[in-house]
Amino acid sequence: MSDVRRMHDAHRHWHNDALRVQYEATGDPMTSVLITGGAGFIGSNLADSLLADGYEVHIVDNLSTGSAAKIPTGAIFHEIDIRDVARLNEITRTAAPATIFHLAAQADVRKAIENPGFDADVNIIGTVNVLEAAHACGARVVFSSTGGAAYGEYPGLTIPTPEESEPRPMSHYGMSKMAGEGYCGLYHRLYGLDVVVLRLGNVYGPRQDPHGEAGVVAIFCARLLEGSAPKVFGDGLQTRDYVYVGDVVAAFRAAQTMGVGQTINIGWGHEVSVLDLLDGLGATVQPEFAPARAGELQRSALDNARAGEVLDWRPEMPLALGLRRTFASIAVTHADPSARPPGFLDVRED
Repeated sequence: MSDVRRMHDAHRHWHNDALRVQYEATGDPMTSVLITGGAGFIGSNLADSLLADGYEVHIVDNLSTGSAAKIPTGAIFHEIDIRDVARLNEITRTAAPATIFHLAAQADVRKAIENPGFDADVNIIGTVNVLEAAHACGARVVFSSTGGAAYGEYPGLTIPTPEESEPRPMSHYGMSKMAGEGYCGLYHRLYGLDVVVLRLGNVYGPRQDPHGEAGVVAIFCARLLEGSAPKVFGDGLQTRDYVYVGDVVAAFRAAQTMGVGQTINIGWGHEVSVLDLLDGLGATVQPEFAPARAGELQRSALDNARAGEVLDWRPEMPLALGLRRTFASIAVTHADPSARPPGFLDVRED
């Protein structure tokens, strides 16, 4: 175990014990929420936001792609896999969360193609386990799904794509996420479980790990900091809908009280090419081009009108400013890898 991990665990155990003593003394515990995948990029930023508003935050993560260093010291951490039914049920029964934010997933498209059984096990069976636990404790579930990987790419598909469009995934990952959505709908219809499905665009921002989690913006930032040529797969003209992590956290927070039974796109609504990203980051190094990867889309953007109507949500962070803040946060981690990576609440200077 690293010194950083050991120090984090010691502080976490002390804080968890202090919280329990406080709740026993006052008899007035804060509202409890649970985040699966809370040691990851989006989940840890969401945890910061919830803690800042006074929630008791439980994080469930097996640290396969997440990092202990990203977990806020104010959170109660449970190092388990969502496929561990007994422990997951025990935690939800004890924590009694009002909301479960389900972000834990196998999110690597290439890994899903190489090992579709593992992808399905985590993203489908794991999601069923979370829904069962939520049903038992009466929690609302906010499910983190995918936008571009769900809709796929086919003739006649409207771009930006509205939720009414037929999903035609082009990868096992997209397919397993659609299965997860299906189970969310089933539990809502069969048991009346409060469920909200958020189909996310390409999320970027502070605390995204260029080495551990997918994210072309973070990868480009790291390459530029190292003075290396960014690698572009395909011709670089492929487009995505890039949405800032702070805006995504705001959408999850809105889904705590709105949007039950809805499937909602969370994106900026504009196409941005890979080469546009490099320009926005101020890259002066010519990229290294490589063959396009299987399962990758050429064009993708999400229609976010329903998010405005149902969640009263609209993206606020302009891409240029968001890229600057992302680069600044990754530069901090690059300079001091032992420190907790700054999140969107920490990076304010422009």
